[in-house]
Amino acid sequence: MIVIEGCAIATVDADGTEYPSGHLAVDGDRIVAVGPGPYPGEGERVDGSGCLATPGLVNTHHHLYQWATRGLAQQENLFGWLTELYPVWARLDDEVVAATTAAGLGWLALSGCTTSTDHHYVYPAGAGDLMAAQVAAAGEIGLRFHPCRGSMDLGASAGGLPPDEVVEDTEAALIATEEAIDRFHDPSPGAMVRIAVAPCSPFSVTAKLMSESAVLARRRGVRLHTHLAETAEEERYCREKFGCTPVEYAERLGWLGDDVWLAHAVHLDESAVAAFGATGTGVAHCPSSNARLGAGVAPVPDLLAAGAPVGLGVDGAASQEGGQLGAELRMALYAARLRGGHDALTARQALSLGTMGGARCLGRAGELGSLAPGKLADVALWRIDDLGHAGIDDPVAALVFGPPATVELLLVGGRPVVERGELRTADTRELARRGVRAHERLVK
Repeated sequence: MIVIEGCAIATVDADGTEYPSGHLAVDGDRIVAVGPGPYPGEGERVDGSGCLATPGLVNTHHHLYQWATRGLAQQENLFGWLTELYPVWARLDDEVVAATTAAGLGWLALSGCTTSTDHHYVYPAGAGDLMAAQVAAAGEIGLRFHPCRGSMDLGASAGGLPPDEVVEDTEAALIATEEAIDRFHDPSPGAMVRIAVAPCSPFSVTAKLMSESAVLARRRGVRLHTHLAETAEEERYCREKFGCTPVEYAERLGWLGDDVWLAHAVHLDESAVAAFGATGTGVAHCPSSNARLGAGVAPVPDLLAAGAPVGLGVDGAASQEGGQLGAELRMALYAARLRGGHDALTARQALSLGTMGGARCLGRAGELGSLAPGKLADVALWRIDDLGHAGIDDPVAALVFGPPATVELLLVGGRPVVERGELRTADTRELARRGVRAHERLVK
């Protein structure tokens, strides 16, 4: 039993319950009590004074292998950035993927993230067992992990964007995707690893792979993920190739539904927003990456008003070198206000995007995303009495408007992963060294 006491608590439950000073009790991997004041029972006490407890953050979109290619293609839009980096990524192997996954997830943990997806879609011939490398690295760091088995089968010679050497045969990609589900997907309550099916994008995947991936995912009871409506260039591509918008194309192929979450969704018209809301299609909002590539700002307030699930994503480290999910809370707030005005999004809505919104996108709202008895003990305890935050009376505003807060304690299933701002499951210096070696193997 672990008992955190004396902290402010934002439960992010449906009623928005908060306590200015309260307790949170954990037994095993589950929360057993949340409430005001001290906890009346026994347990190992954690002094939470000066801190805010929230649900652990949920990262809904990433490309962890890109940790090895940060800082490149600095002035490019999405298509130019991809064109420059595809040949570099063609040299990926399981050693690089293991190192980058561990580094990226360790860094996420230090920013309050307890659950992360990853969308890996580059599988060069002879690269080794990349999914196994990722799952093992996630186990090392201790985060809950939802890797998406990505794929590309539309090379440049067939009218796609990626060079032919980084795409797969359609049937081989489908077989490998189902094998990933067989080997790694855990449908049981409290699962640490779940697999999603994730062909890459309309400009790198054939309609056959998109539609058959949807059939495969629904036959196996797993979720679907892809990039959609990220840039104006993608919009033009879809209109020229398919005679419709990206969202209309996705709908045609069976890619709208409450088992789908889509990365970016920046360029949506009113009918697309309404379709996402009506079908329960989720969105992984990646404001920093969209800003880095000049893609635009997703209509997050409109999506929320329509009832669509919206979570936050850091996106790949090559298009968002910061890689910290805690900082995306503020970025999401600012981006929404740049697009929609001063009252477009509140601090509490931003926190909800990073917690319950992400849990909804991943189909785990019953287990993650809020602090309540019976839910998994994925908890972030943030220090908000330091120089950067002291004097901001509202603890949620301190977290969201203030500078990135130090994580005093991060629990994943009740297990400490971060304590007093330090990663406890791996040596960050060794993670950095491995990341540098991975970078040098690919780039130098």
